[in-house]
Amino acid sequence: MKILYSVLAICFLFLGCQEKEPKKVAKAKKVYDLYQPSEMALLMDSMYKYNMQLKEEIMKGKIPEHMPMEFLKIHSAEFTKGKSRNETFNSFSKLFLQQQETIYDTTSTLSVSDRFNATVNVCVACHTTECTGPIPKINKLLIK
Repeated sequence: MKILYSVLAICFLFLGCQEKEPKKVAKAKKVYDLYQPSEMALLMDSMYKYNMQLKEEIMKGKIPEHMPMEFLKIHSAEFTKGKSRNETFNSFSKLFLQQQETIYDTTSTLSVSDRFNATVNVCVACHTTECTGPIPKINKLLIK
């Protein structure tokens, strides 16, 4: 029995001391799909930035002069993949442009901040029908 234990101990010692080559596992390179914003996403971001600046000017008492012509691209800008123009979007985009124009109407009886907030509310209303993600950001435009 002692001999058996001695042989087993020597075998374990001999087998345990052998160097093993580490297995080389080929790591697959990660391919990152970088987000490329669509024309519409870039336009909407531009509109947001413009209106945030406009909000600050209105709050300082400045009267805005005219709507940027870039906003008219809302009718032609390419959508994000999987999205497309529909009747709802077309209606809201026309309403948005009309409402944005009212901000610059010096003959209006409504305050500039009320006209501005009405424009922001059109954006929120449109985004409740599709692409709801930006709504919290858009709500930050409201003048309180």
